[in-house]
Amino acid sequence: MSAPAPSTLAIVDAKPLPRQEEVLTDAALAFVAELHRQFTPRRNELLARRGERRAEIARTSTLDFLPETAAVRADDSWKVAPAPAALNDRRVEITGPTDRKMTINALNSGAKVWLADFEDASAPTWENVVLGQLNLTDAYERRIDFTDPKSGKSYALKSADELATVVMRPRGWHLEERHLQLDGVSVPGALVDFGLYFFHNAQRLIDLGKGPYFYLPKTESHLEARLWNDIFVFAQDYVGIPQGTVRATVLIETITAAYEMEEILYELRDHAAGLNAGRWDYLFSIVKNFRDGGAKFVLPDRNAVTMTAPFMRAYTELLVRTCHKRGAHAIGGMAAFIPSRRDAEVNKVAFEKVKADKDREANDGFDGSWVAHPDLVPIALASFDAVLGEKPNQKDRLREDVSVAPGDLIAIDSLDASPTYDGLRNAVAVGIRYIEAWLRGLGAVAIFNLMEDAATAEISRSQIWQWINADVVFENGEHATADLARKVAAEELAAIREEIGEETFTAGKWQQAHDLLLQVSLDQDYADFLTLPAYEQLR
Repeated sequence: MSAPAPSTLAIVDAKPLPRQEEVLTDAALAFVAELHRQFTPRRNELLARRGERRAEIARTSTLDFLPETAAVRADDSWKVAPAPAALNDRRVEITGPTDRKMTINALNSGAKVWLADFEDASAPTWENVVLGQLNLTDAYERRIDFTDPKSGKSYALKSADELATVVMRPRGWHLEERHLQLDGVSVPGALVDFGLYFFHNAQRLIDLGKGPYFYLPKTESHLEARLWNDIFVFAQDYVGIPQGTVRATVLIETITAAYEMEEILYELRDHAAGLNAGRWDYLFSIVKNFRDGGAKFVLPDRNAVTMTAPFMRAYTELLVRTCHKRGAHAIGGMAAFIPSRRDAEVNKVAFEKVKADKDREANDGFDGSWVAHPDLVPIALASFDAVLGEKPNQKDRLREDVSVAPGDLIAIDSLDASPTYDGLRNAVAVGIRYIEAWLRGLGAVAIFNLMEDAATAEISRSQIWQWINADVVFENGEHATADLARKVAAEELAAIREEIGEETFTAGKWQQAHDLLLQVSLDQDYADFLTLPAYEQLR
């Protein structure tokens, strides 16, 4: 008697989308189902391990480099695989979601790399998940164009040699994709995003002289990197492409991963392309993990925590040293400024700050950096051109002068700044505005001249939570309390209603966003990720 055929993926509670059959083919869904069967149990174990580690941090209020992996760190003989030609020069990378207009503009931007984002810059509506995949395949096939219905302006791709190399970012391990289920169990969003993209585009990208390249978000340990490496090995065999074709850049945007950078590169060494310094999620991770640690772990206003803060400097310098020791690219953080079409003075001041930030990264040894808007590409390019010249990177700068002790990475109290009442107002204002847009399906949103994504909302609500639970006293004498947060949120909601008018306000999701922000900011039971309760409301 033959074995029963394996179950197939079911599409659940999803309205049909135009051309979805090109993405959700039987063969592609069979591949995603196989990824789910093979790897979701390990993913579940690793998520449970995150909770255990967080409990240990709550008990000890400290972190250290892992004693059990000391041999990996001490062994100077290993390096990551050499970078493929398409990823050797990464001096400027632009980030953004995979809607049709952004796809064209990012590829045309003059940046060396486009982070095509299914994670923090994309609200995971079914439409964004499926049509984002379609847009990338259309771009590789050069059958993509876009005409803005409001302005009538048309967009089309430049010649192939002028386009950015795509590095795709799937969702983090904690998120499910409720619209794809196997035997009633939702498939992890990470496997859906990776699986559909890899299945449809791996060979297509090889034929274009590039390859399936990925950014891995919110990694918390080298064991999570090992899981990704095993997925890459399986996937390459499944579609019949050479091992080592995949390349992955890991975002070091959790405090636990900062203590395992070498081990993460080691686990991925045949597929590793580099590490990236992700600022807002990193700060969110510090708050999340050390929220019981008392006053010395209380962060000031997010805008007061620049990359020159001593504990942030320790993190970025260790990242550069670690990457270059192992032959990997070190990619710097985000310049999130969105130029104003109306205020030249705002632009002038902001451009100077962006230039200073990118100059610092280039001079510190980074091989490239991120921007959120095409107008910032030339600024970042100039900073890295000044240091790199004709060289594609500066991996030969080993930064052996850098020495970081375990305590340096969590020396939050080394920063001479305190939470302010204006910081609370800003956290509430940005949080409500971002969550409202996210609930409407927008993941990358310009707010107060900055491009904000889900990491923004996470640090905003985490800071409100932390300040209340630490009983912070602001400079105006007011105590951070739940009642004060509710008062500020009510005032902000009223101000938004007045600013945009009753009709627009009612058509939006403003009350829902206000309520959700307060829920995750005020609940004693701190939610691991804002996007988990938010996803339940994303319909």
